[in-house]
Amino acid sequence: MLGIFLLVFLLFLMMTTGISALFARDLLASIIMFSAFSFLAVLTSLTLGSPDVAFTEAVIGVVSTTFFVVALERMKRGSSK
Repeated sequence: MLGIFLLVFLLFLMMTTGISALFARDLLASIIMFSAFSFLAVLTSLTLGSPDVAFTEAVIGVVSTTFFVVALERMKRGSSK
């Protein structure tokens, strides 16, 4: 019974962070929300009992977050070219 409440809570947090990532004005805030979404997806997969999917999601989340931050830094934020 506690597992169901935990799963519903994690899914609610995932929906909240996903919507926040979509409507964030700052790209860095959107990247942070995306990484929080990925972390919550890892916790959801672990709650459902699939550590292999959780590990894969963790690796993809770290790599994509790193890629997005590096791309954001190379865009030279604030320039109006």
